[in-house]
Amino acid sequence: MRILAINPGSTSTKIAVFEDCKELFSNTIRHSVDELAPYPSIADQHEFRTKVIIDTLREKDYRIRDFDIIVGRGGLVKPIAGGVYRVNDAMIHDMRNSPLGEHASNLGGIIANEFAKSVPKEIPSYIVNPVVVDELEPLARFSGIPELPRISIFHALNQKAVARRYAREVGKPYDEINVIVVHLGGGITVGAHKQGKVVDVNNGLDGDGPFSPERAGSVPVGQLAKLCFSGKYQLHEIKKMITGKGGMVAYLGTNSALDIEKEIESGNEHYRECYEAMAYQIAKEIGALSTVMMGKVDAILITGGLARSEMLTEWIKERVGFIADVKLFPGEDEMQALAEGVYYATMGEIPVKEYE
Repeated sequence: MRILAINPGSTSTKIAVFEDCKELFSNTIRHSVDELAPYPSIADQHEFRTKVIIDTLREKDYRIRDFDIIVGRGGLVKPIAGGVYRVNDAMIHDMRNSPLGEHASNLGGIIANEFAKSVPKEIPSYIVNPVVVDELEPLARFSGIPELPRISIFHALNQKAVARRYAREVGKPYDEINVIVVHLGGGITVGAHKQGKVVDVNNGLDGDGPFSPERAGSVPVGQLAKLCFSGKYQLHEIKKMITGKGGMVAYLGTNSALDIEKEIESGNEHYRECYEAMAYQIAKEIGALSTVMMGKVDAILITGGLARSEMLTEWIKERVGFIADVKLFPGEDEMQALAEGVYYATMGEIPVKEYE
């Protein structure tokens, strides 16, 4: 089964070719500011990005007709349950006119659909577990302010893929296990996967849960309200404090774990305390989610780029090891996750869903 995976980012487009779940070729196509400047919106970039993908594939002697399946990164569509979704007209409409705003990942499904329809024998096209996967239980939606319900935005693609990999390792279906999955990256999300559904998870984008290398996480809301009305800051500056310049960037001026650990190894106590505080908050979030599943946790799975940090993961393990075994799945292999999603859907392990 020859699979083409497409993952557009803000300044790059990642593509990969798979034979079943084995990667044959991958490339990250970088886009300069000057290349993207002529396009008023992200949606306007799709023809440009389509061409560079085709050109890159041709350099490796691939043609669209060579593929059996095309899968794109899912974008900011309406909140949906997790899974593999066939790209249809309703999805394309919502990707072009996203109810949640513009994001480069919206182009994933659009380009996949265009490629699928460009050959005489139409190829099936799909998206897999976009960031707006929403399987929250009713109790998890309460925030304390009716106008501010908690919403589900998290690293769904990687979290779901890692949970399924663990399930296959232990010989159980995903919908029969209870795991807590921790994605450690520029943003951090911690999800309670209860029998195949992410029933509770922090919104790592807008400020919820642990602070991360670039995000503030949950903050004292009273103090935040005073800051907002102090007259010192405008809305865009406050939003940048929450996402982009929060967390480790705010404390230490860097989002690089490697730089932070070098400082710690040289004896910098302030750096050590800040880094350990992040581990402390991650462990607190894991502990909180263990109560969601009433302590019935089969394993705690740690993934993402920062899962490679032995220092950080050991601090987390020390605090949460009593809850369940901790397993590491380092890296954020989104392309592999996309390929695995459609492969196992084709094999009947995962149902293919229709977007409405």
